[in-house]
Amino acid sequence: MFDDLRGKRALVTGAFGGLGSHFAKVLAGAGVRVALAGRRIEAARPIAAQIEQDGGTACVVPMDVTSAASITDAFDAAESQLGGSMQIVVNNAGIAVTRPAAACEEHEWQSVIDVNLNGAWRVAQAAGQRMIAQGGGSIISIASILGLRVAQQVPAYAAAKAGLIHLTQALALEWARHGVRVNALAPGYIETELNRDFFASEAGQALIRRVPQRRIGQPEHLDGALLLMASDAATFMTGAVLAIDGGHLVSSL
Repeated sequence: MFDDLRGKRALVTGAFGGLGSHFAKVLAGAGVRVALAGRRIEAARPIAAQIEQDGGTACVVPMDVTSAASITDAFDAAESQLGGSMQIVVNNAGIAVTRPAAACEEHEWQSVIDVNLNGAWRVAQAAGQRMIAQGGGSIISIASILGLRVAQQVPAYAAAKAGLIHLTQALALEWARHGVRVNALAPGYIETELNRDFFASEAGQALIRRVPQRRIGQPEHLDGALLLMASDAATFMTGAVLAIDGGHLVSSL
């Protein structure tokens, strides 16, 4: 269905674990040449090796999204290794701090905002500049349903994801005339290695019961929307925010 993706080039930030590595593998499985970008280089090499072993093409580039210079260097390295400019960028890098708002330290707030919002802006700007010059491309922001509705004890994360959604729409508006599409995925609760133990706990099971579908999401539940946004099948789609959450956003208050 997404045959147009074959041979394209993509860069995925925060690609060395969790959802980022999954996104890189999904794109590679569709025939995309993928650059895995992030800080933990050694963690990325087995992921890239697995992609290559499965018949895909992947490279690893260091990137710190809190540094504009690091982002520029990463794009340059990805273009050199993959043979051209990125046509797809998945803006996925993010961190979270769980703490009541009254107890949140200044440095904790700043670190979440600087990675999840400022870092996403830096990556999007670098990607957009290149895509405008080449005549188009697709930027996919990884937001969250917490950017649309709030939860307790994650004030910085929720604020950053809400900002990322508005940033996505603002960039979509500015860059539409240049053929650059900017859309966002807003996942609900998705099971990963980092949260698996929590969702197996009594508190985690209670949270799952609040999801209308009464189940936790899996990374593969995001695949269709990711590939759609990356593909030419979505050439008339920009500024969209797709919630993939088992109905959590529409659950009753």
